Amino acid sequence: MKDASSKGASFKEASLKDETTKSPGIRTIGLTRKFGDVTAIDGLDLEIKRGELYGLVGPDGAGKTTIMRLFAAILEPTRGEVFVCGLSTTTDGERIKELIGYMPQKFGCYEDLTVMENINFYADVYDVPPKDLSGRVEKLLAFSNLTPFKSRLAGKLSGGMKQKLGLACALIHEPNVLFLDEPTNGVDPVSRRDFWKLLYDLWKGGMTIVFSTSYLDEAERCTRVALLHKGRLLLEGTPAEIRATVSGYMVEFGVNDTIGARNAVKGMAEVSGLTSYGDKLHVSAADKLAAERVVGRLGAMGFAVTGVREIKPSIEDVFIASVGE
Repeated sequence: MKDASSKGASFKEASLKDETTKSPGIRTIGLTRKFGDVTAIDGLDLEIKRGELYGLVGPDGAGKTTIMRLFAAILEPTRGEVFVCGLSTTTDGERIKELIGYMPQKFGCYEDLTVMENINFYADVYDVPPKDLSGRVEKLLAFSNLTPFKSRLAGKLSGGMKQKLGLACALIHEPNVLFLDEPTNGVDPVSRRDFWKLLYDLWKGGMTIVFSTSYLDEAERCTRVALLHKGRLLLEGTPAEIRATVSGYMVEFGVNDTIGARNAVKGMAEVSGLTSYGDKLHVSAADKLAAERVVGRLGAMGFAVTGVREIKPSIEDVFIASVGE
């Protein structure tokens, strides 16, 4: 009876995945979520296509985690709708959970269990058929470079290794869609790079991935991006499309007093955008001549300006300009 039940569950899972293969990845219609008097998500309309590596990008408080929980059918909308693989999160939440992998912002594995015990636990939660388990575990351990650490307690892993274990657990049931809530937050640069390599391998294999981050440089790695601020959508498009929304001429230069220089030029008519990066300033102006006047004014005011060069705007420049507006 146990074998027959396992086969039935496996067939049901396969049928469900086949049924939703041709549906759009994720779609929201007027999505709103409130917590008491606080509006965390405000009328969000998105459509994420199958096979995309889609970035939800914004600072803390932008609503990224709330959106992820709504997508994963953990929260219900206050108003509006969410569809994942053609299924409504409000009426088909349990079916959706069979199709998705969800990696929360906080480490979701058990620190007093080993790597193998955590993976086996998640396999049991997702009813992975026993006949498939060994092959999947071996593949995931190799994929995430966790094989040498399979007997180590999760609590003894480095930050980067913990993220890889969380990813392996989210993938054990071979989901159609993967939701990752700020998985690289607080992880060292080398581990971030390694994690992105894993994501690219999954994406190239056809998986739909929705990735949230407060690191604006990571938006450049996505196929499309939604820039979010206080629960609202500022801009959406490919990284190139978003960068192209900044018009005019942008220069970058070093300056000995960044704060003083910002205050000196932010009121100038020639300045349409202003962003600081350490001891560097990015200044947007209508044209090259206007930018030269800005730099000249700083020099005349006694600021030491070095390394003036034309640059292309980054997504961070666009975001800061949009928030300013």
